[in-house]
Amino acid sequence: MVIEIADIRVRAEDKAAFAEAIARAATTVLAKAQGYKGHSIWACQETAGRFVLKVEWETLEAHTVGFRQSPAFAEWRAIIGPFFAQPPHVEHFDVVA
Repeated sequence: MVIEIADIRVRAEDKAAFAEAIARAATTVLAKAQGYKGHSIWACQETAGRFVLKVEWETLEAHTVGFRQSPAFAEWRAIIGPFFAQPPHVEHFDVVA
């Protein structure tokens, strides 16, 4: 299993609308991706407009190839992308413990 962590920044005034949009996109688009295992979304208390998305994937390629190179990724970005204040910072992690 591989964990994707996306650090997402949106305009503070868009926080509520983005929270609704990413929750909807996660269940209608992301959750249907091949290799998807689960996700969670957090809103930062100290920094308005900062969110962290954690996605569990079967493999790195399930995310980087299977999802990112699919039509579903364009749909995902069309829903959440307009809210981005800057491109998200995305990294992948192995579970250690």
